[in-house]
Amino acid sequence: MANRTAFAHDLSLTHPIIQAPMAGGGDTPELVAAVSNAGGMGSIGAAYLTPESIAQAAQSVRLLSDRPFAINIFAPMPLPERPDPGPALDRVTPFYSELGLDPPAAPEPPADGFDDLLAACLATDASVFSFTFGVPPAAAIDAIKARGMMLLGTATSVEEAVALDAAGVDGVIAQGSEAGGHRGTFKGPFEDALVGTMALVPQIVDAVAVPVIASGGIMDGRGIAAARALGAVAVQMGTAFLVSDEAGVPDAYKAAIVGARDNETRLTRAFSGRPARGIVNRFMETVEDPHTLPAILPFPYQNALTRPLRTAAGQAGRAEFLSLWAGQGLGMAERLPAAVLVERLVKETEAAIARLSG
Repeated sequence: MANRTAFAHDLSLTHPIIQAPMAGGGDTPELVAAVSNAGGMGSIGAAYLTPESIAQAAQSVRLLSDRPFAINIFAPMPLPERPDPGPALDRVTPFYSELGLDPPAAPEPPADGFDDLLAACLATDASVFSFTFGVPPAAAIDAIKARGMMLLGTATSVEEAVALDAAGVDGVIAQGSEAGGHRGTFKGPFEDALVGTMALVPQIVDAVAVPVIASGGIMDGRGIAAARALGAVAVQMGTAFLVSDEAGVPDAYKAAIVGARDNETRLTRAFSGRPARGIVNRFMETVEDPHTLPAILPFPYQNALTRPLRTAAGQAGRAEFLSLWAGQGLGMAERLPAAVLVERLVKETEAAIARLSG
């Protein structure tokens, strides 16, 4: 089992709490800095940023904090062939019209910008470089190690964790099925990698030699204490920080999380073409109506198709059209400043451990 104290020391962490990267604008520089300043570690989700905006985001974080922070992008993936976009266009056009947008156009294949994103992230002074959706290329791993950054990879199964360990990562983020947002699965069918956090973390801890970070459904100190008992050296939390004052998602999104019940999330491909856990809303139910023919493009085409709609919906406060990514622990979310949340999490963890010790 990896040493928890050594992991925290290597990253200069006061508390083993990592704010999950939230590609798409949720993790503002203010949020990242606030978590790091509070003794945890904030993360920049840079997968959808340009190289120029990555540099700006990192510089903004550094102006607000001198503490360690992380940066995250997607591992390069084969680009699937785009099927006939007609059915997908027909399915979302009424929603575009409802928001006063011009009819959508068929999404074009995105340019391969991995090398540029990698270079931009390496040029920041982030302490941690994390990947999702696969194993980083060997050349990327070498470049990250040469830069002196700690390298973390995301696994949704023991098989994926072993592959990441063999590739040379410094730690594995074990993403349980409760986690909000996109599934990090990259080996085998998504349906076979829906292991809950409580079951996944100890099996990965036993299978790899590197530290393991628990992710998925952790919302308070009880969850952090449980993750530590399972052998995790730290936790990565997304949904809890999405409703913080500093988070960059629309207010309608935060209100939807706080107002949702425990059984109101599910995995969906409706917004991006890749399975992701979010709060069920009208767009999700309509696009994935089981009584109609499938009309969803593969990732990243569907993601590009729905992006203008989601942007307009956020500006209009229309939660029924937003990708409301959230984990199954959302019923415990509370709107607080990020620093106050970290302080509360620390106290709750100490109290939970004290109860068990007593």
